[in-house]
Order: sequence, then structure tokens, then C-alpha cells
Amino acid sequence: MAIDELNHEQIQTMSLEEKDEWWLKNIYKGDMPQLNLRSALTGILLGGILSLTNLYVGIKTGWTLGVGITSVILSFSFFKLLDKMKLGSHMTVLENNAMQSIATSAGYMTAPLMSSIPAYMMVTGQVIPMWQTIWWIISLALLGVLFAFPLKKRFINDEQLPFPEGYASGVVLDGLHSDSGAEGLFKAKLLMAGAGVSALIEFLRADAVLDALKIKFLALPQHWDDFIYKFATPKILGSPLKDLTIQFDTSIVMLGTGGLMSMKTAMSIMIGGLLNYFLIAPMMIQAGIIPEAKFKAIAMWALWGGSSIMTTSSLFSFFAKPQIIIDAFTKSFSKKEKKADVLAGIELPMWIFAVGIPIVGAIVVFIGHAWFGINYWLGLIAIPLVFVFTLIAVTATGLTGITPGGALGKLTQITYGVLAPGNVTTNLATAGITTEVALNASNLLMDIKPAYMLGGKPRHQALGHVLGIFAGSFVAVPIFYYLFHNDISLFTSDAMPLPGAAIWRGVAEVLTKGLSNLHPSAKAAAGIGALLGIFIELMNKKTRGRFPLSGVGLGLGFVLRFTDAWTMTLGTLLFWLARRRYKDESSFGYRAFVLNQETLAAGIIAGGSIIGIILIMIETAVR
Repeated sequence: MAIDELNHEQIQTMSLEEKDEWWLKNIYKGDMPQLNLRSALTGILLGGILSLTNLYVGIKTGWTLGVGITSVILSFSFFKLLDKMKLGSHMTVLENNAMQSIATSAGYMTAPLMSSIPAYMMVTGQVIPMWQTIWWIISLALLGVLFAFPLKKRFINDEQLPFPEGYASGVVLDGLHSDSGAEGLFKAKLLMAGAGVSALIEFLRADAVLDALKIKFLALPQHWDDFIYKFATPKILGSPLKDLTIQFDTSIVMLGTGGLMSMKTAMSIMIGGLLNYFLIAPMMIQAGIIPEAKFKAIAMWALWGGSSIMTTSSLFSFFAKPQIIIDAFTKSFSKKEKKADVLAGIELPMWIFAVGIPIVGAIVVFIGHAWFGINYWLGLIAIPLVFVFTLIAVTATGLTGITPGGALGKLTQITYGVLAPGNVTTNLATAGITTEVALNASNLLMDIKPAYMLGGKPRHQALGHVLGIFAGSFVAVPIFYYLFHNDISLFTSDAMPLPGAAIWRGVAEVLTKGLSNLHPSAKAAAGIGALLGIFIELMNKKTRGRFPLSGVGLGLGFVLRFTDAWTMTLGTLLFWLARRRYKDESSFGYRAFVLNQETLAAGIIAGGSIIGIILIMIETAVR
């Protein structure tokens, strides 16, 4: 089967009501099995397992991995095998999709365990009781679900943002469950080819595994430019390029991610990265404002300007078109007769959010006061901030697949650096609230994207996300506590480096005396970034989207490693060149790189992710 979608012109010209009617008529598959017992149990099982791999990666690198595509392929393969063995039937495409929603939600539940939670423990010198950590992150994640769905109408139904990881999951699901003969087989082969190449590269990058197998002579370097440093150390204003993260990664997973991004977003990220790492950061390092040429130090300075661009850009974009969300609420409560919403029986009703957000928000404020000492009025302020930062996070995730949770957490820390100067614990705990809620809201919309593409029920996605919240919490949190054995001194050690938590702690300590402790250059960067974000969105509005820069993309370029920004841009560029090169619709190049661009990109992401997880599990077992 092929995914039927609106083209760019239709997205820009059709009204929301017309898009909803088109989707209901052409895409919706309401009678197909979706969230049921086996998809729920499979999602809980895979989600619990994959949450542990995400926990390991986060402890080592500060990053979280999307597990949606991985869970989709694992689940499909397992039930396909049972079907061939006559021991069961294979999943429907929407069962598999509901399953991945649960697994993805469980995987992302590890985020606080590598940022705000250990940072809080390091600052206070006290271990948070495990049961408190479990219920704290569950409460925040549930609030994220409640904030997500009022935004769905705008970002998915109306603007139809790509949500690259979710789009990749949708393409993979469609390819795996395709029964359209030769074309479906071609998609499957292309998917597996991309996955195979990506997986092989990840395997050849795993030095420890190759060494154990006595084949280390086959190893690939971590970066293609590593060999240069055997002979010379290229620098910019005295800072080595590799210390500035200006390297060319041998992994191609981020190339696949770039294949799912628009050229406008990719080039904006690239411009932001070029400005930051080739010009601004070297100058700041040379001046002694940034203490050293390391990513952590650079990010501590650059995030102020980058976050400001993303903040004002997202807010301006939202307030320039607020009617969708306003209508979503007013239509639910207004007694005036209005045109019926054709999706009213499918979408979650708005009263759930109108009632649920105040209730769950009140619970978060109460336990924040009881367990973390947050004053009630400071906790109350965090709830509207959640909406602002969720909007930013969803916009970034929708365009690039990357949720800038760390950068957004720092914005909260700035706010509370002013409101509660000297209160480092409040600074960390409130940042944990906004970041975790924004992450979960963004991830839920990422999960809803493939369901929208394939005709699934949004209500099933929401329930699946809630199931995943509990699955991830009750598995990952106990394992995390087991790893450090209540010994906080292990945090930031070689065994548990926790770079994300170290940055959170550093920002909190800088801001304990308010913004007066922030370097004047960082303040200037924040001001310039704020104005630049507004200017970019003004130009986008004036040119109806034809202005070549994206504010969110440009801001992300400042907070990502340059090697990731460059690799994603290269992926976008390669597929763009393929579209210009291959015009013959019957040629292999057109079918592979143009017609099935998303399939190939999704395979690259899936293959690298799967083998990466397996290698992590092997390395963990060896250690």
C-alpha cells in the first residue's frame, strides 16, 4: 500500500476543515485492529527493554535515542515469524503503530534521569527516594500528554509538519505491511539495503566489539577526519577543529535524518552551526569568555542566543496564527451553533484537557512543594511556562525530529534565576517540570504523526503513550538507582559521566545570584537572538513561507554539535541533488532516491539504531 498525502500546495491552500474531511474520507481506517491486548503487551515489553538502552546512551552522552522505528521492526519481525510458524497471526499496520507509541513513550521516560534528577542530587548532596522519582516523572509525563493534544490540530492536521522520526516510522510501517506486489517488495528491499549499510557502518565503528572478535583491523574511525590529526592539528583562532566539534562523522544515521528534513530547515541549521563554531565560538574562546574549546563549554554560552532565536520565532509564529487552538477550545464550550467537527468522534474531546491540565498541574505543584521545596507561587508560574516551551519544543520536533529539551530547560533556569535568585534547588526542579512536559508532548505528537499518515485513531495513541509512561518509569528508574547504589559521588565519574546533568548543574550554579552572573556577551547574544527570531518569522509571514531561513532551525544550529548539523544538512543536500539528477520515472535512481526517499532514509535510521542498541547491550554485558 502507498501512503496518500496532500501535496505542498494543498497544505497551504486548503482549510483545516477541508483537510480533516479529506483525511476522514481517504486515510482513516477506523475498523482496523489497533490498540488491543497484544499490541499493548508487546509495546510495554519492548518499551521497557529499549528504555534501558536509552538510559545507557543518556548516561554516556546526554542524548536520548528515538526507539519508534526499532520497536516497529522488532515487533513486525516477531509476529511475522509466529505467522509463518502457524503459532499466531501477524500484526496489522495500525496494531504495530499503536505498539510503537507505547514503546517510544517508555524509551523517552529516561530523560529526567540524565538531567534534572541527578543534577538536583549533586547540588543538594541528598538522594531523592526512588518512589518519589517514579511518581514525579509520571506526573510530568501525564501533563505532557494533556498539553500535546490541543496542539495536534495545528501542527499535524493543519500545518502537517514532517516530524521526521514519526514520518520515518510511518514509512517503515507502510513498507513492512505493504501488499502491493512488486512495488511493495522494492520498498522492502530498499528499506533493508539502507538498514544494512547503516548497520554495517555502526558495527565497524564498535572498537570494543571488533577487538573481542579479533577483527579490529576492519574498524572504521569514529570520524573520517581522524587521520588528519596524525599529521597536523587544524585550528581556528587557536582552537582545534575537533574540539569545536567540526568533524565528519562516519555514522550515516544523521544522513538519514537529513533525508527527512526540508532544505530550508537543513540550511538554517547549517548556517547557525557555521556562525557558532567557525566564527563566534572561536572568538569567545580566544577572548577567554568561553573557558575552553569543548562542546560543553561552548554549549553553555551558545545556548543563550540559540534558545532566544527559537523562543521568539516559535512564539511569533504561534500568535500569528492562534485561531486553530482558540477554536478548538471555544467550539467545545460555546453554545452557539457551529459547523460540526467531522473528527469529533475520533479526536480526544477538549474537555479532557480543560479539566485535566488544572488537576494534574495542581498535583505537580503540590508534590513539587512537598518533595523539592518549590514555593507554591513559583510552581504555579511553571505551568504557563510549560505551554510556552511545549510550543517551542513541538515546533522544533515537527521540523527536525530534534527536541531541544536541554536548551529549553536553560530558559526556565534563567527565569527562576530572576524570580528566585540563590535558590538553586528551585532552579533545577522547575526546569525539570518544563523540560519533561515539553519532551513528552513533543514525543506524543511524533507518535501521532505515523497514525495520521496511516489512518489510526488519535485516542488510541494517547492511551498508548500513557501506558508507555508507566512501563518506562517502573523499569528504567529502579535500574538507574541500582547503577549508582545511592552513591552520588559516582555521578560525572568515568562509569556515569552524565554530561547532560553536569550542564544543568553548572547553569543552576551560575544563576544562583540571578542574571547578574551571566556574562554580558551571553546577555547580548540572547537579545540579538530574540530580535533575529522575530525578524525571521516576520519575513516568513510577509513572503508566505518563501523566506529562506527558519528561526527554529537557525537556533538549533547553535545548540547542536557541528558534526550533527553538518551531517544532517549533507543528507538533505544529497537527496536534493538526486531529485535534480534523476528525472526518468522508470529509472532505478528515480524510484530509489526520489520516489522512495523517505523509505531509504528511514532504513538508514532504523539500521543504525538497531545495531547501535545491540552493540550497547553487548558492551554493557562485557563490562
